[in-house]
Amino acid sequence: MRHSHHHRRHDHGGPFGRGHGRGGRWGDHDEERGGRRRRVFDSGELRLVLLKLISDQPRHGYELIRAIEELSGGDYVPSPGVVYPTLTLLQDMGQIEEAASGGTRKAFAVTPDGARHLASSSEQVEVLFGRLTQLASVRERSDGAPIRRAMQNLRTVLVYRLDREDVKSDTVHQVAALLDEAAQKIERL
Repeated sequence: MRHSHHHRRHDHGGPFGRGHGRGGRWGDHDEERGGRRRRVFDSGELRLVLLKLISDQPRHGYELIRAIEELSGGDYVPSPGVVYPTLTLLQDMGQIEEAASGGTRKAFAVTPDGARHLASSSEQVEVLFGRLTQLASVRERSDGAPIRRAMQNLRTVLVYRLDREDVKSDTVHQVAALLDEAAQKIERL
């Protein structure tokens, strides 16, 4: 069963990518939840990640989504539209089963077949969880509130100044040169 959900970030509208969901690395976190998400794992990789998390402790879908979000430092939140069908597939494959739970949500536990599959894929699982850790590390180094504020200020000024009908080509080139200069200075820090 192959899912056709391709969660990728897209830029739309205007010369400065207005309305582009997460806004790149520095964007608004709340927009990500309602917008498009980038894809971090293919379907087989996500199955392994979910299987490993369930093998650590029985969990339901929402707990799995939150666990992945936490492991990635909030940089990746798989959608329920991808997680729940993957859980159904894992159940159909006999790798997970419903766990006895007192709550209203359906928690899953790993089956012996699932545990064997996980054991035979341990190296790949390690790589996948390393990818989540790397996302968290990059986010930790690059997701400072002062940077987000400054980027938002820059975007606002650019839209205000360059979206006017009377903007001259020379002004556009001057702005581009200033941005290039700032990028070079930041690169040398």
